[in-house]
Amino acid sequence: MGAVDDPYGGEPVAVVPLENTVEGLSSRDIEVVEINPSLDGDLGPNLRPKAENSSLGPRYELQAKTGEDGVAGSQLINPDPRVSERTDYGFLPKIGSSGVRPLDAYARPFSTDFASIPKIAVIIGGLGLSESGTQNAIDRLPVDVTFAMAPYGSNLDRWMQSARSKGHELLLQLPLEPFDFPDNDPGPHTLLVSLRPAEMMDRLAWLLTRVTNYVGVINDMGARYTSTRPSMQYLLEKLRERGLMFVDNGTSSRSSSDEVAAEVKAPFSSVDVVLDTVPREDEINAKLLQLEGIARARGIAVASGSALPITVKQLEIWGRDLEERGLMLVPVSATIDR
Repeated sequence: MGAVDDPYGGEPVAVVPLENTVEGLSSRDIEVVEINPSLDGDLGPNLRPKAENSSLGPRYELQAKTGEDGVAGSQLINPDPRVSERTDYGFLPKIGSSGVRPLDAYARPFSTDFASIPKIAVIIGGLGLSESGTQNAIDRLPVDVTFAMAPYGSNLDRWMQSARSKGHELLLQLPLEPFDFPDNDPGPHTLLVSLRPAEMMDRLAWLLTRVTNYVGVINDMGARYTSTRPSMQYLLEKLRERGLMFVDNGTSSRSSSDEVAAEVKAPFSSVDVVLDTVPREDEINAKLLQLEGIARARGIAVASGSALPITVKQLEIWGRDLEERGLMLVPVSATIDR
């Protein structure tokens, strides 16, 4: 199979013969494999040219101390005191006195030696909602997969400890107002466009203190909120002041988050492919194929999915020979537009 307008033209390539049919893929695959890797037009929020003198800053090791909870060989992962402050709700992320952000302190290190290799970040959300599903995801998925914790989940600190002790990077899911609210209600602490600043800050503080050790947030629902520019500007400014990144979950075509993030200079990324909108093996495999095409065409691609057993299974299989296929799995912080 040949490619045109290849951004990595001139570099070594491998040609892989493909069978006419691939077991387990849907009939829509013909549309997936015909992705045109052209770099013309809008490349999306993850794919803009890199800004000069921009940096994620230093990346620090996990702040681990000896504990008695049996997690990871009695290693207890605590909030980093440089980037957290105690409040009535719990530990709230903050930028440290030396300028260190939670984004810096909790980011999973990744290799920058292979800049030309297409990179893929995968975010699995809903951790904490199902004990068996959460444990299955932590046990089976590669460490470069990013986990998104549900603010209404149970035993979140336990799951944070388990995921971080294995090296996973974490996000916190932030419930935002959908267009059909309250018929579709993400929960009692949902951020609404109608909230006054004091109530907005109170709800945001409650959400941000549900767990620690995360690099940023990803929206849960929120089509109305993300399309309302004043609300998004207010939220992204507050997240930037807390040293956090924002990931758009990619489900709303009307979202203004990428434009607003560029205006307020907030660390930002966005999901390109939702893997399990239809939670079937063939559909997930088709989405993974689409994800690879985007990564090869543009250099970076981001996917999201839930901790369903079928999603975890297909990701585990897909990731086994990813490097052999010339792709690199990275944490979501590695995809920030910078």
